[in-house]
Amino acid sequence: MESQWLNAISPADFINNNKNFDVLMMKYRCAIREIQTKLEVLDDEFSAVNKRNPISSIKSRVKSPASIYEKLRRRDLPFTEDSIVKNLDDVAGIRVICPFISDIYTIANLLTSQDDITVLKIKDYIKAPKSNGYRSYHMIVEIPVFFTEGKFPMRAEIQIRTIGMDFWASVDHQLRYKKTIGADKDIEAIEAELLKCAQTVSETDCHMEEIKDMIGDFEKI
Repeated sequence: MESQWLNAISPADFINNNKNFDVLMMKYRCAIREIQTKLEVLDDEFSAVNKRNPISSIKSRVKSPASIYEKLRRRDLPFTEDSIVKNLDDVAGIRVICPFISDIYTIANLLTSQDDITVLKIKDYIKAPKSNGYRSYHMIVEIPVFFTEGKFPMRAEIQIRTIGMDFWASVDHQLRYKKTIGADKDIEAIEAELLKCAQTVSETDCHMEEIKDMIGDFEKI
């Protein structure tokens, strides 16, 4: 992909070069719509067959120009259109919230079994949580999107998690970016409490899964 940003050397230059950047962001938004449509179709079909929805909600976002610039800067990468496409996998992001842990793997398997989706990377933070307690299922996928000038393979990050995992991650994010926390010992105390909460959420998710299975067993009687 030809870039006209080869001389971009500052945040202002990078962000204010609107023509190419806006077109590229449009392509990422279209990739999100393609994936979201697939997810909605899967949810509708599952609901019709199984009488319940495996997806509670779908959230999406395209990284802001400032976030893209900062991520490239941290990696010491050039601030060009080519650099964004080749080096950043999470410009387009989709978050899928599910009621149960089993729904996460069901949705992931159904989505990635479609022949026009290529899975580039998987990180399962449910089976192997991060040290701070973070749990979620991450996928980097590539999907073809058709435009007037032809077909483009676009990458997106998909995060799939339960309602409890999403609640914990949202609160953790807010607390970690507070600027008023004082000494290191205060931060350590907060991190310890957050880890306890993550463990509680994990136990609750597992318990809810057991209840779902119990209901299913009773319905068979």
